[in-house]
Amino acid sequence: MKIALMDSGIGLLAATAAVRRLRPDADLILSLDPDGMPWGPRTPEDLTGRALAVAEAAAARRPDALIVGCNTATVHALPALRARLEPGVPVIGTVPAIKPAAAGGGPVAIWATPATTGSPYQRGLIADFADGVQVSEVPCWGLAEAVEHADEAAIGAAVTAAAALTPEDVTTVVLGCTHYELVAERIRTAVRRPGAAPLVLHGSAGAVAAQALRRLGELPAPDAPAEGTLTVLLSGREGELPAPALHYAEGRLLPAVGPFADRR
Repeated sequence: MKIALMDSGIGLLAATAAVRRLRPDADLILSLDPDGMPWGPRTPEDLTGRALAVAEAAAARRPDALIVGCNTATVHALPALRARLEPGVPVIGTVPAIKPAAAGGGPVAIWATPATTGSPYQRGLIADFADGVQVSEVPCWGLAEAVEHADEAAIGAAVTAAAALTPEDVTTVVLGCTHYELVAERIRTAVRRPGAAPLVLHGSAGAVAAQALRRLGELPAPDAPAEGTLTVLLSGREGELPAPALHYAEGRLLPAVGPFADRR
């Protein structure tokens, strides 16, 4: 089984690690776009063009499925990606976990990029899945960029600033950008209030990985032999994981198996 994941940068690491844990025997293809990142400030049309190029680079390696490991790309490019690749290659998007978060009753905070916060897309998800639940939208200025570059000082400052915008009574936080899952415990520590119940965090990586297996008619096999290979494409060129990826546990998990480990 061969599964591809795509993003402009290392935000796809959380979903990649989730796939690796569920199926250590799966071959993985990571298709990134260092030449075009970040995608967030781009127009929807420009972003879609970059996403299609990254997806086609992955598709040339003949994967069985493609995961769009980026919320922004899912919002703007998922229809175009599906039109280009399906039915031959199932395309799985990444949607903020608002529905399961709201099921807990709230109050809920959605941490997202400034561009996504308040967007019709996110407001639509809230209306569809969190009706009657107290939801606060929290813009996280600079957090995705800080995580992308593994800039510890900038990560700390961005998390602190977003935590200050998060209402005191919040019990649940939705991580509405895949980059944020890489610093989930720092977010938990920053938001949790003294004497309050443990904060519940909802990311998308586990659900996306499980959906990819369902689309392929496969079952999780976490005890399968850890023989899956890893191929990294950088704007279409085969390369290695960007150095900041190894700053995170999810990134360090990946080179442990396959020919990629032998090249390091």
